[in-house]
Amino acid sequence: MTLVDLLAESPVLTMVLAAILGLLVGSFLNVVIYRLPLMLQREWHGQCCEYLQLDAAKISSVHPVSEHKVFNLMKPDSHCPVCNKPVRPWQNIPVISYLLLGGKCSECKTAIHWRYPVVELATAALSVVVAWHFGATWSCVAALFFTWLLIAATVIDIDHQLLPDNITLPLLWLGLVLALTPYGTGVSVTDAVIGAAAGYLSLWSVYQIFKLLTGREGMGYGDFKLLAAIGAWLGWQQLLTVVILSSMAGAVLGIGMAIFAGRDKNIPMSFGPYLAIAGFIALIWGNVIADWYLNLAVGG
Repeated sequence: MTLVDLLAESPVLTMVLAAILGLLVGSFLNVVIYRLPLMLQREWHGQCCEYLQLDAAKISSVHPVSEHKVFNLMKPDSHCPVCNKPVRPWQNIPVISYLLLGGKCSECKTAIHWRYPVVELATAALSVVVAWHFGATWSCVAALFFTWLLIAATVIDIDHQLLPDNITLPLLWLGLVLALTPYGTGVSVTDAVIGAAAGYLSLWSVYQIFKLLTGREGMGYGDFKLLAAIGAWLGWQQLLTVVILSSMAGAVLGIGMAIFAGRDKNIPMSFGPYLAIAGFIALIWGNVIADWYLNLAVGG
C-alpha cells in the first residue's frame, strides 16, 4: 500500500500530517512576513539612490537591514534582532520552542512577539481545514499553497498596507496554470481566466469611480491583483461571494474600531486581509453559501 492509498483511507492521518506541515510552513511564513517587506524596501532604496545619483553607501545607515550584505529569505540565519544571538535548531521548533523559552530570547530575555506562534497555529489550523475538505488529493496540495500565500499576504498587508507583487502575481499565474491541469481546485480554464479578469477589473472600476467622485484613492493596486488571483483559483462564480463577505467584514470591523477603539475614520485600512479571509471561506464553503443564497431567494 502506497502512502497516497494510506492517506486516502485515513482522513484523520491526512489531517494530522497537514497540521504538522502547517506548523512547519507557518514558521517559514513568519520569515517571509518579516523579511519580504524589508527586502523590497532595500531594493527600492537602492533604485532611488541610483535614479537620484546618490551614493547608497553613504546613506545606507538609514535602512533597517543595511548591516547585512546579503539579506533574503535564507540569509542571514535566524537570530535575535536585539543581541544577535543565533537561533539554534532546537530553539526554532514551531510553538514548542516559544513555550519552552517562555516567549523570550534565551540570551538577552527580550520578548518574542506573540504573533510568531499565532501564525504557526493559524497555518496549522487552516491546513487541517483544507485537508478535511479536499482529502488526500492533488487539489488539496494546490489549495494548501493557495491558503499559505493568503496568510502571508494578510499579515504583510496588516503590517505595511502592502500586498507585494512577489505574492499576488505568482498566486495569480499559478491559479491560471493549474486550471489547465486536473490538479487545481476544479475550476475550468474559461472560468479561471474570466475570474482573474473580472476580479481585477471590478475593484479597479470601483477605485476609478471613487477617485473621480472624491479625488482620493480608496484602495491600492495590490487589492486588484489579489482579487484577480482569487478569481483565477475559484472562478468568476465565487467573486460576488468574496466581495460581499470582505466588504461586510471590513465595514463591521471598521465601525467597531471607530466606536470602541476610537480609530480615526480617515486613517486608511488594509482591505487585503478581508479579501484573503473571504477567499479562504469561498474556497471551502463557497458552493454551500451560493446554494443557501439561491434556496433563500427561490423560497422568498
